[in-house]
Amino acid sequence: MTPNSVRPSAVRAIAAKVGVVLGFLASIALAVPSHAEAPLMPAGLNDSLYVAPADLAAHAPGDVLQVRTMPPPLGFLPLVSVTQIQFASTDSLGRPIAAVATVMSPPNRGTGPLMVFDHTVNALGLACAPSKALWSGDPNLAIGPALQVPMAAGWTVVFPDHLGPKSAYGAAKLGGQITLDAARAAQRLPELQVGASPVLLSGYSGGAMAAAWAASLAPTYAPELDIRGAAIGGTPTNLEEMAAGLGLNPHPAFGLAFAAALGLEREYGTQMPLSDHMNPAGLSLRARMANACTDQILSLGANLSVGQLATDLSLWDDPDIHGILRANSLEFSSAPPQVPIFAWSGDGDVLIARDALERTLGRWRSQGVPVAEITVPGDHIVAAMLGLVPAVQWLFGVAGGGR
Repeated sequence: MTPNSVRPSAVRAIAAKVGVVLGFLASIALAVPSHAEAPLMPAGLNDSLYVAPADLAAHAPGDVLQVRTMPPPLGFLPLVSVTQIQFASTDSLGRPIAAVATVMSPPNRGTGPLMVFDHTVNALGLACAPSKALWSGDPNLAIGPALQVPMAAGWTVVFPDHLGPKSAYGAAKLGGQITLDAARAAQRLPELQVGASPVLLSGYSGGAMAAAWAASLAPTYAPELDIRGAAIGGTPTNLEEMAAGLGLNPHPAFGLAFAAALGLEREYGTQMPLSDHMNPAGLSLRARMANACTDQILSLGANLSVGQLATDLSLWDDPDIHGILRANSLEFSSAPPQVPIFAWSGDGDVLIARDALERTLGRWRSQGVPVAEITVPGDHIVAAMLGLVPAVQWLFGVAGGGR
């Protein structure tokens, strides 16, 4: 298969496949260097909403930093009011960051719960995040308009840019923190009228990792939030297992794997110095992907392999690398969610490590977490939509009437 022969349906399936994306992280991990090749960060946007204020460190997580209104994106009802918020959050190492979320408010705002929905975002460019891509017609964000059913019932829906200001693709725990701070920010903005609303969490695939991490982190990171439940679909839960189980042969999804490795390097810096041991071809690909969205990442990396881009593979034996993978794997999180969980997946979904998911859900059940689990027909892409209907129905139930 060549980049030009990847069918659109295959592209969408590959784009959703967080397991494959993260699986090559082990392969691209390299020996601790004697010099430092700095991670290549995304280019900034010519937009003040994405510029952190000088006094960022003085703000608590969830504090509102900037606000602006936007017209509804194509596919959303014109009566929906759109507010974009820049707010304070923290990265994987506890450092202050400024994050962004897009809030969709129904005409009867304030009458229903606040739902935070984490889209799957397979990208290294800031323009690929929901706050931009919802307006560009990115097909990977196609679930968003389907949430207008709960909006019609008075729900306010928040779409966080859960990869953060570095577009740190692969950093799932970061996504959980941003998700919680997006809910805080929405509740602290009086005009949204959701300050007393219960909070619901949801997401699919990589977005499900962010939502599930938010549910797990909430008791210690944001204990004041009245979270009623989390609905997660197609959820990868063990990045280390995925990494160990995937080989070094050329693969049509290698571009996403390479992008995820770069995203974690952006987030963890010297703890994961991948660029230090890339050969010239690897550094060239890194530069071309630095601001790319899903389709370009797939095209640039299709059928490449680690051996073509790296000088050696020895960092797979480094405990720091395993520590980073485990730090972003739900299976190894010591704190289970303290809210009910609804989990769904497709009976034909071969893109997630199902054994790891079942171990994670089983552990949560043994720790007293109410877990409802269903399997729907279809592969990873089909299951995203088919599972959303019962997931929203379940969320209606745990919301307890909304207010």
